[in-house]
Amino acid sequence: MDLGRLRTLREFADRGSVTAAARALHCTPSAISQQLRALQAEVGIALTEPAGRGLRLTDAGRALVARADDVLAALDRAEAELATYRSAPRGRVRIAIFQSAGLLLLPGLLRRIDQYENLDVDVRDVDMVPPQVPGLVADYDVVVAHRDEHAPEFDTERLDVVPLLREPLDVALPVGHRLARNRRVELADLADERWISVDHGFPVDDVLRSLTVRTGVRPQIVQRINDFRITERLVAAGHGIALMPRYTMDTRRGSGLAGRPLAGIRAARLVEAVCRTGAANRPAVATVIDELRAEVAALPT
Repeated sequence: MDLGRLRTLREFADRGSVTAAARALHCTPSAISQQLRALQAEVGIALTEPAGRGLRLTDAGRALVARADDVLAALDRAEAELATYRSAPRGRVRIAIFQSAGLLLLPGLLRRIDQYENLDVDVRDVDMVPPQVPGLVADYDVVVAHRDEHAPEFDTERLDVVPLLREPLDVALPVGHRLARNRRVELADLADERWISVDHGFPVDDVLRSLTVRTGVRPQIVQRINDFRITERLVAAGHGIALMPRYTMDTRRGSGLAGRPLAGIRAARLVEAVCRTGAANRPAVATVIDELRAEVAALPT
């Protein structure tokens, strides 16, 4: 089978439409359609079928995508074997990272990468939700993603997932709040509070909704802010309380914030490095992931 057509099929599977695959491959949608038709003719079975105004994979198409991943991963491994003849990792690694992980990990990671003479990283901060991660992996070598620890895992048949951090989520309170003197707070004690959450679908909001299901206490959400630094200021000013990641919350003296764990409830988000199957065989990508793990291990948790 033609490798270029297999790559086209994988891009279509990752991105969900002919138009999106065309943008990623810098060609026209008609060229993508021609490649898909040629591949179908080559294998002698339908790989796509109409779905509304677009296309979707058939069962045979999904099966071939999984095998295409194996073939292309084998090519990545072959390239990685050649790369091992070099004395050190080299090249540019593209990283997507969500904002609060960038605050926590990026300064130290970049210091670590500076040790490698021929290794560069190109970092973008991306406001991501878990369903977007497979598409981001198509554009980036490493995606630093987050999800509710009770949410479904990423598809490890098509992705390599490296656990980095379990970060507990605490209640952020103004320092003068009636519950700030407590070492832990009961969710029931917060039933009448005004909450500041994040957009629907983001891990912190997923955790807050799962707590509602488990406890029956429905929070009154008055604002939805994705930037935790803004949320910190709003909480400190008394405009509400929030559920925030423990290690990235600024509770230093003078911040106006007190972070308190929820009593009797495990609430956390998982931070993971995600890449395409076989990508971590490249020394440059493997080095970036190793340095991410080292930076996490050095955190004062």
